[in-house]
Amino acid sequence: MNKRKFLKNIAALSTLTVFPGCNLDPNNQKKLRTAHIGVGNMGAEDLKAISSHEMVDVVALCDIDSENLNTASKLHPKAKKFKDYRELFKKMSNSIDAVIISTPDHTHAPASMMAMNHNKSVYCQKPLTHHVTESRAMNHLATEKNLVSQMGIQVHSFYDYKLATLLIQSDIIGKVSTVRAWSNKNWGYDGPEPEGSDPIPEHLDWNLWLGTSKKRNYKKDIYHPGNWRKLLDYGCATLGDMGVHIFDTPYNALDLDIPFTITNNCRPPTGFGYPEANTVTYEFPQTQYTTETLKWVWYDGTNSPKMHNDLELPEGDLLPDQGAMFMGEKGKLLLPHFMELPRLIVDGAYKKLDQDLVDSFQLGDPIRNYDKEGKKHYYQFVDACLGKTTTSTPFSYSAKLTETILLGVIAGRFPNETLHWDSQKAKFSELKANIYLEGSYRTF
Repeated sequence: MNKRKFLKNIAALSTLTVFPGCNLDPNNQKKLRTAHIGVGNMGAEDLKAISSHEMVDVVALCDIDSENLNTASKLHPKAKKFKDYRELFKKMSNSIDAVIISTPDHTHAPASMMAMNHNKSVYCQKPLTHHVTESRAMNHLATEKNLVSQMGIQVHSFYDYKLATLLIQSDIIGKVSTVRAWSNKNWGYDGPEPEGSDPIPEHLDWNLWLGTSKKRNYKKDIYHPGNWRKLLDYGCATLGDMGVHIFDTPYNALDLDIPFTITNNCRPPTGFGYPEANTVTYEFPQTQYTTETLKWVWYDGTNSPKMHNDLELPEGDLLPDQGAMFMGEKGKLLLPHFMELPRLIVDGAYKKLDQDLVDSFQLGDPIRNYDKEGKKHYYQFVDACLGKTTTSTPFSYSAKLTETILLGVIAGRFPNETLHWDSQKAKFSELKANIYLEGSYRTF
């Protein structure tokens, strides 16, 4: 082949969109066969949204709680039921195409890695993992196998967040020097570790709920179903829950990578629960949308955020309970959480958004119906598995976002001490902090 023809072929190839792989042939109309691991609470919402896609066939349901499993089974009676995801893959690996994982955080990586090792596409709830090393491993495996992946940050596909991203990237407030983000939720626990044990409910397989985490006695109302987010062994606190949603838009809009310093102002560690109030300060390297360095301050807890001049609003308005403020060279942009338009503030006054600029983004009209808006992110994953599009929060993106979040969580072990992160080596300069980058897996 001569040089001219070779370059012509390369140019033609460069215009093609390369989609991650899935088990389906995109040229036929076979439905996507899904397995759902964790079908209670958020898992029930994930199941409802995914199964509402006309090209989805739910073939397997898995939950360690038989009450959750039976409720889901009534809606999908043809789906096979399992309480152990390992048995699901052992018996049905050849009968499923994609896996939706909606378990507590400590099971995200073990279940996701097993799914991907069986060459299944994965939709995993946020935060992607419980440990930094797991995030990197999941990204590596999804990339190596060229699998469709998506982290469950539904708001990433919402109108207001896409609009804020485009506004920031259109230079509406100039280069950004500081982001302040907050949530008044409290997924922390400052109390003592409970003593003793309670009878394990008949509907709960406690050993399977613990999974790879260390053995622990069951205590009613402490772990399952709702309070595990507050505890070191299972969740990632408010920062790892609401922080993922609220960090996502600034992180994406500013094209951030991994921070190089992290400081958490919080109470001393107890070894059991996360602090109930945190102020986490990150420093990020420069991007095309930021000043030389970017300062990011996160506040959580019932009294968040701590007031600062950056957070003052015109007309005596009060801050929303959750949100983010971008501080730029030419003004500020407030992004409430959620389903509210971003607000532009210049010289201490609200300024109306340029409608011609907004129209140029071609986002359509704002949608104020969560059920309708919320399906977009799920449908994007299904359509990507069918070879029709790509996902917007694949593990290549969400692993970096999760790593950033988890570095702030780790910093809570060392109150008011600045930790220095080397992204290339995946190590802290402070050796004592490196032991928290991964956890040991129990055989269960």
